[in-house]
Amino acid sequence: MAWSEADIPDQSGRIALVTGANSGLGLETARALAQRGATVLLACRQRSRGEAARQQLLPLARAGLELIDLDLADLASVAAAASQVQREFGRLDLLINNAGVMAPPRRLSRDGYELQFAVNHLGHFALTAALLPLLKQQIGARVVTVSSGAHYFGRITFDDLQGERRYDPWTAYGQSKLANVMMALDLQERLAAAGSTTLSIAAHPGLARTNLQPSSVAAKGSWIEGLAYRLLDPLFQSAAMGALPQLHAAVAPDARGGALYGPDGLANLGGWPVSCKIAAAALDGSQRRRLWQASEELCGFSSKTAVA
Repeated sequence: MAWSEADIPDQSGRIALVTGANSGLGLETARALAQRGATVLLACRQRSRGEAARQQLLPLARAGLELIDLDLADLASVAAAASQVQREFGRLDLLINNAGVMAPPRRLSRDGYELQFAVNHLGHFALTAALLPLLKQQIGARVVTVSSGAHYFGRITFDDLQGERRYDPWTAYGQSKLANVMMALDLQERLAAAGSTTLSIAAHPGLARTNLQPSSVAAKGSWIEGLAYRLLDPLFQSAAMGALPQLHAAVAPDARGGALYGPDGLANLGGWPVSCKIAAAALDGSQRRRLWQASEELCGFSSKTAVA
């Protein structure tokens, strides 16, 4: 039987942080959790957009809705956001690493890293590291990292992670989305080895209609990409449907740590959430550990402050 939003258990008393909660999958995820009684922390880059989302959700929420200023392209902002959560709430039950950018021209983050790798992977890696102590204190806590079907085509180019020698927007996107899955799997291994009950799970939305597509087209001014999206539009499902895999990963009692959840339809492009095949590249433990070490170094962690 298909798992739907109606199957979300009561979330009263739980605190969930959703990155990129002002639009698309993040907004739908925040809405669903708020309607089930969770206190939802809307972590957004632009406060005005975050406040607009909060006002939209307030009539539906059964508990608190709070804004967290978070720019994943700025590691100082990530640290400040984590400190705010620690200071104002002191605990956390769900971390949903949802925000992302898709296939822009090559740009650098505030810290000098390629933007997609910085936002989609490094920012979430650093945020998870900073918030994990709060999560590990809570029974049934989960970290959900949102990837994409693009991870199946991704490759981690360790000798050119920042695309300095060669940059293609979609290749860099695939790399960042593969990194999402690799982080989720490696984190689960580390949590299990430490005896923690916190689960790390990956999810992907299939083809979901969000602001990522028009933003990608606008950033590159590509009429060909815009035409492709219009032709493919019948294959796209709603953002609400696209959010179901990450919601399932976050709250379903039978969701498994180290799994990847996505749509059950043809090529996992649309449908109801199920456990999906994980790309072979993400299953390579030595490559995951290599990425983990590189991520620690880029985020400025020492071995003593590693995530798990």
